[in-house]
Amino acid sequence: MRLERGVLIRRLAPAALMPAGAFAVHQLRYWLAFGNRAGLALATQGHRYLNSLVPWIVLLIALACGVFLVALGRALGGRVSLPRYTLSFCGLWLICAACLVAVYVTQELLEGFFVTGHPAGLTGVFGYGGWWSIPAAVAVGLVLAAAFHGARRVLQAVAERHPQPAAAAPRAPIVARVQLNPFLPKLAPLADGWSDRGPPLG
Repeated sequence: MRLERGVLIRRLAPAALMPAGAFAVHQLRYWLAFGNRAGLALATQGHRYLNSLVPWIVLLIALACGVFLVALGRALGGRVSLPRYTLSFCGLWLICAACLVAVYVTQELLEGFFVTGHPAGLTGVFGYGGWWSIPAAVAVGLVLAAAFHGARRVLQAVAERHPQPAAAAPRAPIVARVQLNPFLPKLAPLADGWSDRGPPLG
């Protein structure tokens, strides 16, 4: 059970970087749209709550870094605990960017419903420079894809440079050899139990 939990944590650890990526897309979208007035626009549209999420995002980043350091320690022993991606780099980049756009759209729609001062509907999503979220997601998705693929390439390279020591071949069992005393008389075949004839018929 403990082993399965460790494998699950190692596999989900890269996903801990997605909230940081979504936060970066959100902030980058406002900076690209409003420049130096981005802070005022964020406060006016009710985004002050994001400041309370920063410590949790930092905690998730620290978790992902900790899992990578553990995997790096295993790689130094010749073991790679993280499997390779079956997707190409471009495929992973596209998926990361699409996920970031989806997170941004969902976040802005929810803010339009529940946050006072935030524009509702698609105006709150792509209006007022919201279309900048798409190139921002492409840029941040590139960083995430490079981090995911780069981490596995580093682990693979380290494991190949530090292979596991070969297991020692099992030794053949030692058979004790009994040396007969040459001065004792040799037993007859019948007495030794190796006679070819059976007992006489009675």
